[in-house]
Amino acid sequence: MATPFTGEGERRKGSVELRALAARRLRPVADRGAPGKVNRPLLATLGELGLLSRVVPLTGPVRAQDLCLLRESLAYACTEAETALALQGLGAHPVVAHGTRAQRARWLPEVAAGRAVAAFALSEPGAGSDAAALELRAEPTGAGGAARAGGAAASGWRLHGEKRWISNAPQADVYTVFARTGPGSRAAGVTAFLVPADRPGLGGEPLEMLGPHPVGTLTFDGVPVGPGDVVGEVGRGFRLAMATLDLFRPSVGAFAVGMARSALDASVAHAEERRAFGGPLKDLQAVSHLLAEMATRTEAAALLVQAAAAAYDAGEPGVAARSAMAKLFATETAQYVVDSAVQIHGARALAHGHLLEHLYREVRAPRIYEGASEVQRTIIAKELFRAAGAGASP
Repeated sequence: MATPFTGEGERRKGSVELRALAARRLRPVADRGAPGKVNRPLLATLGELGLLSRVVPLTGPVRAQDLCLLRESLAYACTEAETALALQGLGAHPVVAHGTRAQRARWLPEVAAGRAVAAFALSEPGAGSDAAALELRAEPTGAGGAARAGGAAASGWRLHGEKRWISNAPQADVYTVFARTGPGSRAAGVTAFLVPADRPGLGGEPLEMLGPHPVGTLTFDGVPVGPGDVVGEVGRGFRLAMATLDLFRPSVGAFAVGMARSALDASVAHAEERRAFGGPLKDLQAVSHLLAEMATRTEAAALLVQAAAAAYDAGEPGVAARSAMAKLFATETAQYVVDSAVQIHGARALAHGHLLEHLYREVRAPRIYEGASEVQRTIIAKELFRAAGAGASP
């Protein structure tokens, strides 16, 4: 069985180094960016530092443990850099794992260098948490195309419909788009396409959201795609999407852990310095016990994330459930820790520009995206019953 404790000393050392790098090189670039806009100078710096190539490798797989280390460490010092890196990895990962030689050669070097912006386009107005309900249509083109709608023999397709709540949209340079090519319902008949932003018929607009990173809609008015744009196999795109999320869900938990650690450290420092009722806040049992609870939950979340990532890298069974557990527990924990940190700091934490005001806005979204907490509980329960029927532990 994979263990999250292997190389723990090296992991902690790497985290400290990444935090320092983020504070020194990435934080200043992030501060110059505009909320809700892709920060291309920040992406270029991530590429220059070699961080993007760790989540968008030109050869070989992405290691979940390395992805989690990166996301937790960057989140501690610069959430904007963490999110920019994660979105590049998420948008490009289907090509990393299943792209053709031509797709990989065209896009991976550009994304890894921070010169091209990638996006993962799965969610729709009626298919958010229920991703299998997607309705974006890929209508076959050419003579006899309708008869070949579900087959790899189709000469091409035109995409019709809308995607919504897509990170980096509509500012990305290339999108991994999931559309329905076959007659099947739910997960059946979905195909992944790699769609450059300059394709005719592709439009979109930004959405104003609570968090500072770019999110928007995409509209498809007969966008042409061909066999060379298919990522993986025709009709097997939904499985590709879920495999991508199995990798990235523990790292969403790592992002949450990074924010929780940042809020916890700020609270400990504040409790030592702030005086109230004749002494420092840390001498009040209510405060010290709250800090102890925050620390315990954060450490438990970190261990669960590390265990899920180690299991993924080792190819162990039950990855879907462990990934869901990691994301669920870590994101819920981070919400609790950041909220508690705001309570300890009082009104000063609500001022614009305060670390905790920033974290309070950032921490809410991870409980929703890449599967809301309720969806994670559903995944875990299904895996429990599946494993019970097979006579095994999930």
